[in-house]
Amino acid sequence: MKKILGMGNALTDILLQIEHDEVLSELGLPKGSMQLIDVTKTAAIRSVLDLSRAVMATGGSASNTINGVTKMGGIAGFIGKIGKDEVGTFFLNDLVHNGVKPHLEYSINPSGTCTVLVSKDGERTLCTFLGAACELEADDLTPEMFVGYDIFHIEGYLVQNHLLIQTAVRLAKEAGLLVSIDLASYNVVEANLDFLKMIIKDYVDIVFANEEEAKAFTGKEPDEALIHISEHCSIAVVKIGKEGSLVKSGRDQHFIKPFEANCIDTTGAGDLYAAGFLYGMACGFPLDKCGKIGSLVSSNVVEILGAKMTNETWATINSQIKALN
Repeated sequence: MKKILGMGNALTDILLQIEHDEVLSELGLPKGSMQLIDVTKTAAIRSVLDLSRAVMATGGSASNTINGVTKMGGIAGFIGKIGKDEVGTFFLNDLVHNGVKPHLEYSINPSGTCTVLVSKDGERTLCTFLGAACELEADDLTPEMFVGYDIFHIEGYLVQNHLLIQTAVRLAKEAGLLVSIDLASYNVVEANLDFLKMIIKDYVDIVFANEEEAKAFTGKEPDEALIHISEHCSIAVVKIGKEGSLVKSGRDQHFIKPFEANCIDTTGAGDLYAAGFLYGMACGFPLDKCGKIGSLVSSNVVEILGAKMTNETWATINSQIKALN
């Protein structure tokens, strides 16, 4: 089985369901977006919302993906940065508990958190205080971190640090790894479009995007966006929510039907789709089965609050994976 290395913001999620979307407007938060926030904005959110009802869980896009890979029996590691505090310890212990090999750097500043505001329709708005997570730098990376792995997965939220991404993908390629990226959020794509196009063309083998991210990247609707993205990488994946997903590699193209789900929260859906897809690749499965596993896993995570499913749910998922054609 191939081994997967992830790199991303080491964040702990604070998840809260909101009663009305008006609160998002009140706080100046576009619904469905990811907003970087500072201490002042964090205080404003806490003054409006009752965080005593919130659920805390380790998060971060790539971290969710990597933890999902190991829950399916895959072998994986994670690169990130945390503070020497209670939240950082919580994050580290969760990685180890899930069988992920940690490649963590430490900061004197607080660990990062992400407040996830979940609307009644399941859409989530992310308010991210990066803290120590954003201090991960190119100088923290060493060639040794990449040794023994086969696939390197990056979350798009890191692309603001161009030198970090360029260094990471260069080291990954020098070590012979395939490179995978999740485009993360439409506003991140819009703000870093030229850089993303360059990185994908020169270094990336696998691109994951939802329909909004795909449109921000290509200006096209899902079917045409899939074709456009696939012209610049080996494997393109465009997720179209409850309608399913599209996967293309060269002339090998598939529509992946969705699994039925009672959606209450889309947090982690894209991350866990990537987990299932990359796990399938690690096992050497054909492209369509990789997509089916991604769809299966993501359909389960939208039925809970947050991105962390129980061991019982994972046991059921793993049984269902074995039954997939």
